[in-house]
Amino acid sequence: MIIKTIKYKIMKYIRNFSIIAHIDHGKSTLSNKLIQICNKNISIKNKILHSMELEKERGITIKANCINLNYIDKNKNKYKLNLIDTPGHVDFSYEVSRSISACEGAILLIDASQGIEAQTIANYQIATKMKLKIITVINKIDLKTANIKKVTKQIKNTFNIKDKKIFFCSAKTGYGVKKIIKKIIKKIPKPNGNKNKPLQALVIDSKFDKYQGIISLIKIKNGYLKIGDIILVMSTKKKYKINKIIKFNPKEIKKKKLHCGEVGWIFCGTKDIESVPVGDTITKKINPAKKNLKNFKKIKPQVYARIFPIEQKYHKNLEIALKKLKLNDSALIYEIENSSTLGPGFKCGFLGLLHMEIIKERIKREYNINIINTLPSVVYRVKTFCNKIIYLNNPKKFYSIKNIKDFQEPFAKCIILLNKKYLGKIIKLCNKKRGIQKNISYHNDDYIILKYEIPMVEIIFDFYNNIKSISNGYASVQYSFKEFKNSNMVYIEILINKINIDILSTITHKSNAQIISKKMIDKIIPLISRTQFDIIIQAQCNKKIIISRKIKQLRKNVIAKCYGGDITRKKKLLKKQKKGKKKMKQIGNINIPKNVFLSILNINQK
Repeated sequence: MIIKTIKYKIMKYIRNFSIIAHIDHGKSTLSNKLIQICNKNISIKNKILHSMELEKERGITIKANCINLNYIDKNKNKYKLNLIDTPGHVDFSYEVSRSISACEGAILLIDASQGIEAQTIANYQIATKMKLKIITVINKIDLKTANIKKVTKQIKNTFNIKDKKIFFCSAKTGYGVKKIIKKIIKKIPKPNGNKNKPLQALVIDSKFDKYQGIISLIKIKNGYLKIGDIILVMSTKKKYKINKIIKFNPKEIKKKKLHCGEVGWIFCGTKDIESVPVGDTITKKINPAKKNLKNFKKIKPQVYARIFPIEQKYHKNLEIALKKLKLNDSALIYEIENSSTLGPGFKCGFLGLLHMEIIKERIKREYNINIINTLPSVVYRVKTFCNKIIYLNNPKKFYSIKNIKDFQEPFAKCIILLNKKYLGKIIKLCNKKRGIQKNISYHNDDYIILKYEIPMVEIIFDFYNNIKSISNGYASVQYSFKEFKNSNMVYIEILINKINIDILSTITHKSNAQIISKKMIDKIIPLISRTQFDIIIQAQCNKKIIISRKIKQLRKNVIAKCYGGDITRKKKLLKKQKKGKKKMKQIGNINIPKNVFLSILNINQK
């Protein structure tokens, strides 16, 4: 009975919560301030939750992190507050849903000068769908540009939240943060779960350590876990012994046990990368649970690209790097791919361009491999006359599909939040991107929400950056897949002296075929050195040449020493030169360095 009472008390004083917000609204600053207030004896540096160098440099959260906070209230009750940090960029919204699945509540953080933005709405919808208790906080009230009245009105109109339920703080100075902590304890409920049931623990995240193997972040939903227990991974039926349990505050704290409702990291000693999948359920070998917990919805990549090591000797190393990165990034997918131009590589799926850039940068920094990637593409759906549905995410396979009835491209549902003075320019951009306006709503005097359906391929390249550029950074966009629609898509190929350069192939809408082809050819011409024969560069659309350019041959003046005499002598020399050039063209190879492809493939950033 005494043991049960202790367990009950432990669970009673646990609070699991996340901070959800649009990018740059102050999640990491507030997290650090909470750590400083709760864990007073811990000295921390700025951006403690940014464990990756990339996170520190870019000032964004990419991966979820969990910090254990200790707080003693006025009645001397000791609370364990588990703060699970979440990303704010639209590309990493899947990390948000994974993180808050371990929570009972969330702080909805809103910038006092920026106000509600697209990702704010998306995160609020995720949290309410998961039935979390939400604490609404307006941050950065110390800024000169803060407009508290306006933002409060936005919150009331958008989320139907009353004034008295909105809190104010400055995470930078610490003003109002203690009041938020008290509200976390009061409003966010203790974890649900039964300590006497068989163990059920949800794997929230995993990472690979070259010395200690797989480390998994778990939330105990039912039962408890201690060092020495033999666990069973329910999907794979593999068994492992728990060697170590830790928490962070933010320093590493070793634990002997994780109680029902707690969140912590476990070490199983295995180096099998696929041993403990994210979203899986862990139970004990003795007295196992009968059912899996409801796991995460499988996220489908939105962007596909082929990647190749610049030096082919690193191909195997690249495969190992991708395996390790996939361990704690379930959205990343890959398969082996061969190119006639660049040799063996991989076809990879990403959530967006930022996600792709992060993966590329991590491969370079963490595994010291330089890579080249093809133009990003999306997944298309093809319906044949035989009523067969084929999903196409590799432009190379365009011609392999026969009897096409309908060629469909993915459309996204977009929510754009903007000031009314940018409305005309943003509507013009959406129309240029083949968007279909679905709704326009006015909030307050100058706050507008636009709803569009836009082809996914138009969004993934530069739509986000264009929106920010047009609005001087004040408009925001959030998008999600809506449906496939019939479209007039064409296949663009680049030929150099009639040889198809497969890594430059792409699928695009017919209306963009000329523009994209011209951009690529204009980029190629200055990068290829002249040779002893003409080089013909062509763009082919559905096997029909639409653009052709020529790089003139280097030519020696063979009649320079013919100072006079019969003209037939000069004609004979010129004819002989022409014949030699023709033969050279037949047997000559064009050597195109890989750095040329690197430059050409940067076209999508322009």
